[in-house]
Amino acid sequence: MSLNNRSDSTDNDTSNIVTNSNDHNQNNPNRDPISGELGSHPLGAGVGAAGTGTVATVVGGVVGGPIGAVVGAVIGSVVGGLAGKDVAEQINPTLEDIYWRENYSSSPYFEKGTTYADYQTAYRAGYEGYDRYGHSGRTYSEIEANLQRDYEKDQTGSLPWEKAKHAVKDAWDRAALSFQQGPL
Repeated sequence: MSLNNRSDSTDNDTSNIVTNSNDHNQNNPNRDPISGELGSHPLGAGVGAAGTGTVATVVGGVVGGPIGAVVGAVIGSVVGGLAGKDVAEQINPTLEDIYWRENYSSSPYFEKGTTYADYQTAYRAGYEGYDRYGHSGRTYSEIEANLQRDYEKDQTGSLPWEKAKHAVKDAWDRAALSFQQGPL
């Protein structure tokens, strides 16, 4: 086999891998890139890893000197990453989107002639807003202006805030319940 034939074969193999990988991710949104599990939240895992890794480094350094600091950083990062992922997965955006897509038309604020696309940004503003602001202990009323700003910045539907705010509040309330009880 010549060198040229080898590179052609490798290029074809690589393109098949990329295509298959992209197909897999499109059919299964929000997949963890390592484990393949649904509900990947790399930001939550990263924040948890960084925070716990830092604390473990300090504790390890105090207790075991420089070697203890290195061991503490590694162990703390792994534990923190797993904890951060669990917290982030309390609100799974993929599952929330599916839930609201199936239930939006039975809401009391639903208006005939509107579609899910009109409400989707409002629901996202609600559950992402809870994830962003709800852990601070502030109520929906206290951060409603922030949610309105977020909604209007990302608005893709046709609903003005006065009509969308009910969907935002619904999604906020569902996310709050999910966080208190564990994933729905």
